Order: sequence, then structure tokens, then C-alpha cells
Amino acid sequence: MTPVEPTRDPGPAALRGLTQRRFSRRDLLQAAALLAGAGVVAGCSVPGARASAIPGDYWSDKKPSRFLDWAQWPLYIDVGKVNGKTVHPSLVEFTKKTGIKVKYEEVIQDMDSFVGTIRPVLASGQATGYDLMVLTNGIYLTQMRELNYLIPLDHSRMPNFFKYADKTAQNPTFDPGNKYTVPWQSGITGIAYNPKYVKRPITSFDDLFDPAFKGKVGMFADNQDLPNFALVGIGVDPAKSTEDDWRRAAKKLTQQRDQGFVRAYYQQDYISPLSKGDLWVTMAWSGDIFQANASTPGLDLKFVVPEQGAVVWTDNLCIPRYSHNPVSAMELIDFVYQPQIAAMIAEYVNYFTPVPSAKKYILADAKAATSKDDRESLLQIADSPLVFPTKEMESKLYRYATLTPEEVPVWNQIFEPVYES
Repeated sequence: MTPVEPTRDPGPAALRGLTQRRFSRRDLLQAAALLAGAGVVAGCSVPGARASAIPGDYWSDKKPSRFLDWAQWPLYIDVGKVNGKTVHPSLVEFTKKTGIKVKYEEVIQDMDSFVGTIRPVLASGQATGYDLMVLTNGIYLTQMRELNYLIPLDHSRMPNFFKYADKTAQNPTFDPGNKYTVPWQSGITGIAYNPKYVKRPITSFDDLFDPAFKGKVGMFADNQDLPNFALVGIGVDPAKSTEDDWRRAAKKLTQQRDQGFVRAYYQQDYISPLSKGDLWVTMAWSGDIFQANASTPGLDLKFVVPEQGAVVWTDNLCIPRYSHNPVSAMELIDFVYQPQIAAMIAEYVNYFTPVPSAKKYILADAKAATSKDDRESLLQIADSPLVFPTKEMESKLYRYATLTPEEVPVWNQIFEPVYES
């Protein structure tokens, strides 16, 4: 959308109109290197690293404040211009409604380094300086929870979550009952292909092993998406998987590699070769494909959830222990679950929003758009199952395996040789 100078007191609709959607993607899951660090295991096993349990009456004496420091990934919220200054319209509205000023810091480049920075601080009983942060489900989030480094959320302060959150956002396997987290945004690890080179629909995990595509298949070079996706592909729910399942999945992947099907193992750099035809079919993140098509008219890459299913990952809002402004953090958590605010964010981020009813506000923005390009772009977002997944798609999505500290080195030993050899 074309930025518009706001009135002195813009409302939510006007602020949504300021949002500048992006069509490039940073690797929000650079944590794909996630499980490889032995420091993860060490952090869980260091004597004294675990903090005492947070008291059940934690919230009873917590007072409101007028400040919030939010640790976030880059390019992961709506952006606009007000009088030539870059702002985040949803946060402008939050400050207007609550009086809480937000220090928004794009300090999370990957889970390994971020958690590695704050964990020693928390282990020493000190505040991180952040009141809210966004962590991806997986070993690091599990670690933070088990070490008692996350504050249990006050469910009485988040009515919008319980009113508007999609059912898939509630009670995840990695955080039963949303005790510590609620989703910020989510995405799918599935399969993408270029129909310019692939002349039939791709529908199955087994298509990644089709001799017709030998040397033209892309897989992920990581120790989270690759193993979990392979587990789903062989018919196993990763959350219920065993070591025997891991070995079967690794054997399947090793055969794929040794028989020459895989052109390369990728991190965030697979879109260009897929677009040019160096790759024909590949593992892919849903948001990447949506944004690649949106930024390159006529590209028409296809993203599919295979018949066996796919993996859904979630970036989660959570409050670190010793936060100085936890009530402000709870206010923002509840605020972003308002449908009109969720729409502002979804129009820019283009990943799964946890608020399905945001769609009607995006459609309203499309109807009000004065530019044909803006209108078509907004309609594309509202109609995309990569932003608003269908029930059929949701029924085939699986969560990552939740690994204990003892299981991490076993998992590493089984899967790392697949893509590091």
C-alpha cells in the first residue's frame, strides 16, 4: 500500500493503511542450526542452572507500568511512515490505547545466540532487560521452560486470546494449556515446486524420491525441519516418535542423498535456484513461497502440504523471568489478539496469523484500497491458505518432536550426518 500521511489521531483503520508490506524474508528460523549446539545440553545440565519454581501467586502484587521492552526477530511486525519517520502502526495504536511506550528491539537473529546470551543472565538471577520476547518452539523454548526462566502467563489478563485465537493456537504440545506462551505467527515446512519444470502435481513426500527429479531435489540443511519433516513423511507423528523412528527416517534420508536425488541441502537460499530451474522440487517454508510469488509476478511457484502431512512451527510470545514490566507484557499479548490489530500485522508479515477473524479486516482494507495493485495484493493475502490455512490443511499439520536434554545428543548423532557428509 502507498503510505499516507496520517491525521493527528489516526484510528486503527488509518494506521493499517500506513503499513508497508514486505516481500523479502530474513531467515526467521536460522535456529535451524538449533539442536546442533552442545551448549544446549550443557545449559540444561549445569548444576544450579535451574531456577526455583515461580510462586503460584506471582501475579498478585504486580502493578501496571508505562514501559515495555520487546525482543523480536528482524522484519517481523508491520512497518509504516509517520511524518517521514519509520513506525510500527500496531504499536502506535497500542501506546495510544494504553499509554505504554514500547522499546521494540530486533535483536534475535537466531535462537542459539539469543538464548545463549540471556540464559547466563537468568541463571545469575538477573533481569535480561526484556519484558517480552518471541521464541520458536523447539529445544530452546523447552529448555527455557524447564529451567523456570519463563513466567507463567496470567490467563485472566488475556481475554482476547481466548475469544479470538484459532483452536490450533491453543494447547500446543510444546506448551500444554498455553501456560507460558501464545503464538505470534506460524508457518509450514512442506514442499514447493516450479510448474515450469514439473509437469504434474506434487502431492506426496515420496515425490522427493522420484527418479524423474534426480539431482533436482532440495532438502533443508538443518537438524529440526529436515528430521521432523522426514518423520511425517514415513507416517510418524514427530511428537510421539521414538529413537527407532528417528533411525528409520534418517535411513530414508541417507538413501535419498546417496542415490543422487538431492542437488543440495539449503538453509534460506533455495528460492533463487527453485525460480531459475536449478531445483525443480524442494522442501520449503510456506511464507517464503507466498512472498516469492508476490514479489515476482508470473513466478507461480506451488506450495503443497503432502498427503502424509507437514510440519507446523510457531514463534511464540513469552515473558522472561525477572521482567520489570510483566503487566505491560500481558497487555500487549492481549492487544495483538484483537482481529483488527492481527490484520495490521498479517498484511506485512504474510505468515499464519493465529487470529482467523483478522481476514475480514484485510478484506475491508482491500475494498477501501485506492490502488489496483494494493487491492489485488490484499486480496491475495486474504485468500491465501498460507496466511489463513484451510481446515483440511490444518488437519495434516504436525508439531516438532519435543526433545529432552538427554535425547538431544542422540537425535544429533542420528540426523547430522545426513546433511553434513
